[in-house]
Amino acid sequence: MNNRPRRGSAQNSKPRNSRPAGRKNFRGNRPKRGGFSGAYIDPRMFINKAAPAQPEADTHIARSLFTDLSFNDALKHAIAKRGFVHPTDIQAETIPHILKGKDVIGLANTGTGKTGAFLLPMINKILRDPKQKLLIVVPTRELAIQIQEEFLAFAQTLRIQAVVAVGGANIRPQIQRLRTRHNVVIGTPGRLKDLINRKDLRLETFTNVVLDEADRMLDMGFINDVKLLMSLLSSPRQTLLFSATLSKEIEALVQQFLTDPVRISIKSRETSAQVDQDVVRVEKGEDKIEVLQKLLAQAHFQKILIFTRTKRGAEKLANLLFKAGFKAESIHGDKSHYQRQKALQLFKNNRVEILVATDVAARGLDIPNVSHVINFDLPASYEDYIHRIGRTGRAGKTGTALTFIQ
Repeated sequence: MNNRPRRGSAQNSKPRNSRPAGRKNFRGNRPKRGGFSGAYIDPRMFINKAAPAQPEADTHIARSLFTDLSFNDALKHAIAKRGFVHPTDIQAETIPHILKGKDVIGLANTGTGKTGAFLLPMINKILRDPKQKLLIVVPTRELAIQIQEEFLAFAQTLRIQAVVAVGGANIRPQIQRLRTRHNVVIGTPGRLKDLINRKDLRLETFTNVVLDEADRMLDMGFINDVKLLMSLLSSPRQTLLFSATLSKEIEALVQQFLTDPVRISIKSRETSAQVDQDVVRVEKGEDKIEVLQKLLAQAHFQKILIFTRTKRGAEKLANLLFKAGFKAESIHGDKSHYQRQKALQLFKNNRVEILVATDVAARGLDIPNVSHVINFDLPASYEDYIHRIGRTGRAGKTGTALTFIQ
């Protein structure tokens, strides 16, 4: 664990590299020969002033209460114990349909409460019929573990057990857990396939399935794995699909595996109104890492998520920042499951102030109180940018997103 003190050369003035909107001399991320070949994004799209933050509950006052929903009394008690009163928009719109047994497609921006939208009605369904089994398929192990944490927070007193099955972790404990009584399996496509091939997981007994972050799973090349998993499930079944976007590939998946689904879309704008977005221009001859260090030394940079394009770049940058006296960790695909979880927990628990990540951390993760997201490397697409900056400006708070332009 990194416990070095933060370097004390704080500078409180606005960095001279930050440019206002409307400048036309940006080079942006037009690909160089042999360099980054992501889609061109007009740098002006990285600039947007945040709207004043509004109390999160205000938008839900006129909507239903959790106590209005036809949940089991024990589940209502568990929800109230966590201090939840009003469902978020995606929860209020989807939960009644899920409780009726409908297939549902839920489209919503990141950070809108999608996990609760499917977990709560599915927990309720299992409480009413303990023979029900639920499979939750997600693109990354971090998201799987986050969903398990949410599940445990609601179901710890309800005698419902969940098993997490993810790659990068020892498969033997997962097999042992699958041999005990459980109603829920949360897993990534590759590890679920491994367990099926070993005959340690039989999907024909699962009557419910959730595909979470479906667009990300397709982006990561899991389409054939997802189709295989769906083909092995019980029929009839209840299928829930949650995604930020709805591509042609996802539509094809819907046509093949969902039955008369209810479509719910809660997407008000592309980027959060509570994220103050700007650029940091690195002039010719300037050292990009030195520019970054000057930014990080400012007092209001408190909990920072930095995105790089490659795993090697994330590790190198985290090491350089650590040597410069910052409390920094990295998270990327070359790290073991244990290393990634340790880094994530250190960041969540404020034991380190900077987490350097590849896009594996951009989707679905709920990391509280991130003050700044910094795109040290440009994202491959504007959609990736949206998901990156969605890690800040959450729960009614204003955040800041800065994108480096060279």
